[in-house]
Amino acid sequence: MKYFSINKTKRIFLHFFFWIGVWFFYVYFFSYNSSNEVYPLLFSAFLLPITISLSYFLIYYLIPKYLLVKKYKLFALYSVYTFIISTYFIVLTMFASLVFLSKLNFENMPLMSRNFIFILILVYLVAVLISFVSLLNQSFTTISKNKELQNKVLETQLIMKEQELLYLKNQIHPHFLFNSLNTLYGLALNESKETPELILKLSNLLDYILYQINKPYVSLSSEIEHVREYIELEKIRFHDSLTVNYKLDEVSDNLQIAPMLIIPLVENAFKHGTKVDGRLFVDISLVIENEDLIFTIKNSFVNNKEETKHGIGLTNLKKRLEHNYQDNFELSFKTENDSFIATLKLFNLNNLTTTI
Repeated sequence: MKYFSINKTKRIFLHFFFWIGVWFFYVYFFSYNSSNEVYPLLFSAFLLPITISLSYFLIYYLIPKYLLVKKYKLFALYSVYTFIISTYFIVLTMFASLVFLSKLNFENMPLMSRNFIFILILVYLVAVLISFVSLLNQSFTTISKNKELQNKVLETQLIMKEQELLYLKNQIHPHFLFNSLNTLYGLALNESKETPELILKLSNLLDYILYQINKPYVSLSSEIEHVREYIELEKIRFHDSLTVNYKLDEVSDNLQIAPMLIIPLVENAFKHGTKVDGRLFVDISLVIENEDLIFTIKNSFVNNKEETKHGIGLTNLKKRLEHNYQDNFELSFKTENDSFIATLKLFNLNNLTTTI
């Protein structure tokens, strides 16, 4: 409230000094080629209230109520009325000045104060200039408010996306842990000697998930390394009933991707893959072509109703890809010759990396 009061007082002072300036402007013109020093001062003082009333009527009533809301016919009509009324008061001012200031002696009037057209133009010149400045100010204020509103909307959308992405990342922890503990439970039931080694590898993977998942991007080489660890973990679980072939290109440490994009696809192959002739076959390929990453994983699969069902891991993965890569990715699934094939493509990887 105090700030508003100070601001209002400041505006009043600014308006006051502005109109004092207009008064001096009038005095300058009406003093031209005149030896009478009093007449221009008083005549300008009489003319000033007309100019002030006309200007404020235009900027605070006529323009906002009719022009800005596109009521052009009413604006034109009331503008004509305003012109007639203001002309009447200007003529009245000239007549009053003739009576009271020059004692009905036309010759005593300064040259400029006798010219009705000049006075009308001068008054409307000031009023129109003020209206123009007011419109510009209103326009800039509107643009500024719209920009501020757009920024707030974008900021809100960004916060919502970040919260959704955080939620998706947090889902990875229990999902991956649930699947891994199932594996560990099976080995523990069989009293397998490989249980300690499995726990150690699981510990390494959980360390990667817990500490790397909160980063926006990780090195692609780190993701590949943990894919290898996950495969070794699954080899312990499947013993001799698993055949894994993988081709993982050596990649530069500068290449980065969002964390946990590849591991869910690998995990899905082992979880939903089916054995053929007593063995699960998994083929993995990661290739960098130009600036594109192409990851393909194929697992043996018996065609059934579950073919079209994707668990929380793949649904989560797709949403995170949409958040991080928008239109710069492709994720596809298909069955072919008793195999299920998942393919992930990330385009312009180098360009995406440099924008991190």
